[in-house]
Order: sequence, then structure tokens, then C-alpha cells
Amino acid sequence: MQGLSASPASSNTAVRWWLIGVAALIALMVLVGGATRLTESGLSIVEWKPVTGTLPPLTDAQWQEAFEGYKKIPQYRELNAGMTLAEFKTIFWWEWAHRLLGRFIGVAYLLPFIYFLWRGALGTELKRRLWVIFALGGLQGAVGWWMVASGLTQRTEVSQYRLAAHLILALVIFAAIVWTVRRMRVRTEVTAPLRLKFFGQLLLGLTFLQIYFGALVAGLRAGRAYNTWPEIDGAFIPSAGRLFFETPWWRNLFDNVLTVQFEHRMTAYLLLAVAVWHAIDTVRARTAGAVMRGAWWLAAAVLVQGVLGILTLIQQVPIDLALAHQAVAIVVLTIAIVNVERLSPYDARATSERLASAGAG
Repeated sequence: MQGLSASPASSNTAVRWWLIGVAALIALMVLVGGATRLTESGLSIVEWKPVTGTLPPLTDAQWQEAFEGYKKIPQYRELNAGMTLAEFKTIFWWEWAHRLLGRFIGVAYLLPFIYFLWRGALGTELKRRLWVIFALGGLQGAVGWWMVASGLTQRTEVSQYRLAAHLILALVIFAAIVWTVRRMRVRTEVTAPLRLKFFGQLLLGLTFLQIYFGALVAGLRAGRAYNTWPEIDGAFIPSAGRLFFETPWWRNLFDNVLTVQFEHRMTAYLLLAVAVWHAIDTVRARTAGAVMRGAWWLAAAVLVQGVLGILTLIQQVPIDLALAHQAVAIVVLTIAIVNVERLSPYDARATSERLASAGAG
């Protein structure tokens, strides 16, 4: 079977642009999910209908039926009693848009994937990676409903544990795509000290950890409390009695509003310190220009993210600042992934062979 074109390089380019487009859609999905959370819209649709749920209510009777379903859950009874149908439609459209975008991403991934498989445009290793990403995407849909279900019976909001899991899985898929795109190109091997590779990986791990803590902050609405900086609860470091009053102690890391916001702040300071140190170290180690520039871009992005976080906190989480904060987090993650990939072992010959076989089919 022939490839996409006479040139393996053009076949590879088409696949890369497809994956870049999917990654961009996932980033957009994360932001729409953030807006859905900030507008308290995530529980407005109380059923999971993967196919028929694509269409919104089209008649007055259907709108009333959807509204009556929402009235049965604790969020309406305890927080939104007396809400009008017009107000319900506002939160409904956010959640519907979030779910529709998820479905669209599934189609945007699957149909080109099938096409590239049919045309023989994918090498063996690449096919294996893309099947794994596809499976993770299916799992993400199930995790999304698992998250929503946590707020339909006994809670007035979704579980912050499940919210964080949903976000992290989305960004794991995003990271896997970014990494795959980076590996679909021929480049020279970067010679760098082992410590640079270690700190690059540490920065990526800290970025994921910080995003996880940020999801817990969002899930607990912790950003609307303790809206001072640099002090929190009257001190830079609150008393242990306030940070660890729940038992067992580890529950404070996930359920205590003060502790969750405090660990999010402290991880931000650590992330910035490590990013700056790593950038300075690339200069000292006289690494390749791309590595050095990437490290400094990462440090700058972390700094911007920190400033946005402080402004979002002080102003009690306005939606525009909160979404900007979330968007820059995706930028930080992307740069951190690219930084690690640049510093990772790279077999140029194997990559060239894979790209050549991808165009042959």
C-alpha cells in the first residue's frame, strides 16, 4: 500500500500536524473545563448519554425536563434553589460545550488515525504509542462521568479527588502527544551533564504536582479563602495546628482548605527556584543553544504563572485571571516536556529508519 505521498517526509509532516491539532484541542478542552468549574456548571447535566447527549434540548419541554433533572440533585436544593430556567440554561451551555468538545476531540483523533493506518503512514512504534493514547482518551471519558457522578447524590460539588484525576489524565494525554510529536523529528544528540537531565525531569514532575494541587484548590474553592499574599492565615507558614487538625493527618493534604492552598503556594516557590537554578546551570554547563533557551523560557513561564496565581488569589478568583492562570500552566507544562525531550537520549539513526518505514506502508 502506498503512503500519503511519494515522500516519507511529507507523510510524517501530515501526522505531526494532526497530532499538534489534537493537542491544541485538548488544551482548549482544559480551559473550557476550567470555565465550567468556575461557573459552577459541571453538574447541570445529570445523565451520561455519549451519543444522544450530543444534541442539546431543542424544545421547551426538553429544556424543562433537563431542568427538572437538575432540581433533584443537592447542588440545586442547597445552593441554587429558586434558579430560573434562563439561569439554568447558562450553566447548562457551559457543561454541554465541554462535553461536546470532548466528543469532537474523540472524532478528530479517531478518524485521521484510521486514515493514517489505512494508508500505511504509521510505523510500528508510532502505532503502538497512538493506540495507547487512544485508550487513554476513552478512559478519560469514563473518568469525566465518574467525576460528575460524585456530585449527584450527597455533595453540592464534584469530589476534588476526582476533579484532580480528570485534569491530570487530560494533561497526561496532552504530554504523551507533545512527546510523540517531538520524537517524530530527526535532531542531533544533545551532550549535557547528568544533573541537567535530572533537574529537567524534576521540573516536569513538579509541574504535574503543582497542577494537581491547583486542581485540589479549584475543587475545594480554596482560592476564595485566605486571599492575602505573601502571608496566609496571618503568617508565611501557618501553625501546624491549623495545617494538620484533621485525622488521619494525610487527609489534610487533600481536604483541608488551608493546607491545600499552602502546599500549592509552597510548590510554586519550589518550582520557580528549581527552574531558575536549572536555567543558570545550562549556562554554566555551556549546553546547546536550544537547551539553554528552553530552560530560560521555562523559568520565565513559571515566573509569569506565579504572578498570575498571586493576582488571581488577591482578587478572589475572577474568571478571566483564573483562566489565564490555567492557560499559562499548560504553557509551562509544554515547555517542561520539550526541555526533558531535548535532554533525553536520542537515536537519530533509529528515528530516520522509523520515518522512512512510515512512508512505505
